[in-house]
Amino acid sequence: MIRSKLPNVGTTIFTTMSQLAVQTGALNLSQGFPDFNGPQALLDAVGRHVAAGHNQYSPMTGLPALRQQVAAKVERLYGARVDADQEVTITPGATEAIFCAIQAVVHAGDEVIVFDPCYDSYEPSVELAGGRCVHVQLSDGTFRIDWQKFSDALTPRTRMVILNSPHNPSGALITREDLDQLAALIADRDIYLVSDEVYEHLVYDGVRHASVLAHEQLYSRAFVVSSFGKTYHVTGWKTGYVIASPALSAELRKVHQYVNFCGVTPLQWALADFMAEHPEHIDELPAFYQAKRDVFCGLLEGSRFNFTRTTGTYFQLVDYSQIRPDLNDVDMSLWLTREHGVATIPVSVFYQQPIPEQRLVRLCFAKREETLRQAAERLCAI
Repeated sequence: MIRSKLPNVGTTIFTTMSQLAVQTGALNLSQGFPDFNGPQALLDAVGRHVAAGHNQYSPMTGLPALRQQVAAKVERLYGARVDADQEVTITPGATEAIFCAIQAVVHAGDEVIVFDPCYDSYEPSVELAGGRCVHVQLSDGTFRIDWQKFSDALTPRTRMVILNSPHNPSGALITREDLDQLAALIADRDIYLVSDEVYEHLVYDGVRHASVLAHEQLYSRAFVVSSFGKTYHVTGWKTGYVIASPALSAELRKVHQYVNFCGVTPLQWALADFMAEHPEHIDELPAFYQAKRDVFCGLLEGSRFNFTRTTGTYFQLVDYSQIRPDLNDVDMSLWLTREHGVATIPVSVFYQQPIPEQRLVRLCFAKREETLRQAAERLCAI
């Protein structure tokens, strides 16, 4: 019999709900991907580079032109200067970047603090490194970090903290004051950070993203991860990057070279071209997704769901306690998919210990307006 290294891991809820949406013909507002294409100039660039013969391995650390564009973006947006050669690594997706960062510094017996609800890839990566996740629950309703709870969770075995802002699934944002508090609490400890910032450009209502890249104290001990897929509407390209100090990047690359070695070469060329030629894409992205949020939420105001408009990501949480309080959120998601043709994600799957009375599901609004209108019509009819 196989002795599993991940005995508690099965098929993810994201795969399950997307498959169910296909089987039932439901509108898929569950898994976080757009139902529209990326910019045409970006798509055209891929074909151009494939035809030009850019189809062999790229450097292990990523195409120099793309790393340079990332460094230029970081300086423009966050005022931080990072070395494209020593501090920027292109990876086949942000999940691989997070995995490699954890494997690089977490040893057997180490503890890693995560904030619940948290993304499901963190804990398996920690377990495969021989570590153990310590779950600190975010404040109910606001999904803010309770710094007293965090302080209480620190032990001599704490080796890493995983941050996620804008936060999946809630859309909550970490502030500069939060980062200052974190820096003070771990200042004298040998603790590293993974800052999952894949939704960094999806922040709304005039608020600016507070990046660890702009926090000198924290950056010196951090792996900062982002995603081209989220930013350019091409999640299936599975291309991301991680920025870290030269010493931490060197350790991450030791792992990365034996996991994937490098990303897909023509995609990196295309992204480098598009970033150089269309820097306005990033600047326009918050308004682009805020408009979708506002259309969708405006339509949902006629429903029996309760919600507060999300401040980041392309996810909207809705409370269904006035509709089916008798159902837990997993059963509610199945009911909505099968009976009403809208696939959602239950929030409890992001918790180690779900909150029994919580009645929340997550909806993805990275969809065409037609899709959002059809979904809202179905949800308002309940």
